[in-house]
Amino acid sequence: MMITKDITIGELLKEAPDVAPVLLSAGMHCLGCPASQAESIGDAALVHGLDADELVAEINNFLEKNKA
Repeated sequence: MMITKDITIGELLKEAPDVAPVLLSAGMHCLGCPASQAESIGDAALVHGLDADELVAEINNFLEKNKA
């Protein structure tokens, strides 16, 4: 699974729930918020002052290292 900035937080967590600690460590503590479920990773990164490309790379690296 390759993540892009366009995937929503809800879709990401549905497909790869183990990635939650990556988002939490980036400062995204609102994962359970209904509004965040429909927000894209790119939009969420912007709101949190993060570089979306770096966040997506971190998520993809995590998923690659932890794939079953």
